[in-house]
Amino acid sequence: MTMNQPEQVVEPVERAQPVEPLPAEPVEPLQAVQAVQAVQPESAVDLPPSEPQPAPQSAPQSAPQPEPQPVAKDRRRLRAALRWVAAVAVFAVVGTGTAYGITRADRTDVPGLATHSDGRWDYPTLVKPPLPSGSPAPFAEANKVNAHYADLRRLVLPAPRGATADGALRGADGWLATKDFLALYADKADREELAGKLADYGLRHIAARGWTTPDGTHTGIYLLQFGSATITEKLLNTEMTVDDAPAYPVRGADTYLRDEAFPDAARITDVLLAPYVEDKPYGAEQVRLACLAAGDTFGVIVQSRKGEALAVPFQQTVTLQSELLS
Repeated sequence: MTMNQPEQVVEPVERAQPVEPLPAEPVEPLQAVQAVQAVQPESAVDLPPSEPQPAPQSAPQSAPQPEPQPVAKDRRRLRAALRWVAAVAVFAVVGTGTAYGITRADRTDVPGLATHSDGRWDYPTLVKPPLPSGSPAPFAEANKVNAHYADLRRLVLPAPRGATADGALRGADGWLATKDFLALYADKADREELAGKLADYGLRHIAARGWTTPDGTHTGIYLLQFGSATITEKLLNTEMTVDDAPAYPVRGADTYLRDEAFPDAARITDVLLAPYVEDKPYGAEQVRLACLAAGDTFGVIVQSRKGEALAVPFQQTVTLQSELLS
């Protein structure tokens, strides 16, 4: 038989009352740093004397009291935390400013992101001249002879920005004399023969423009207007080209090759094109030549440059002139 053990009475243990922290107003980060810096050195921490507490009665298996953490260590941790907060804030501001600068800068202003030119010239915005009232476009269904009713002088490609205009090709009132066009060809016999053919085919007038770019490339554009597309197509196929080469070599070049590298994407619908490049060995300059037939207009485009006539500006010039005539 189990006997009840007498209950053991344990007197409550009186513990030291925790010291309530002094109320503090919220401070800004800079104020917090100043507050930490204003704290006395760790070796000079003076705690207020505590009143003697009555000794508690002995009690079996009383719970051990936790040791208070040193105040100096708390202050060191607070100071370190504030330093990290300040450092993170500084890096955040700097990083944000850098990202904003990159997004706002042009690609050419940022090293490693510069966009290099591919060799094309900077032409102004091209605008076709208005047609006379009631006149169809050159390749409209109603235009049976594919005539250009707009002013031909305004259909000549303008010079790119930075180029120097060639005053010799301005002509009188914008129209170039036939003899000035024939001066493009070196051989006297060729000039005389071609003059007769142009007269036989009913040449109406010639509009031209020329310029020299800063890299030394000289460009000449000649637009010859006739009565119909049938005439210009015959000129291109039977008079101005022979055996896949120009029938009349221009000054500065004797031997030509068909420019097989001229891309199909640079050709314009409704414009017949025969591009050529001077074959090696050539003299001080290389020449590129293009003959085209666009409706009632026959075009001759010549580019020459010391050392080598570059392909990209030549293709660009031919394509843009073809677009104006289309």
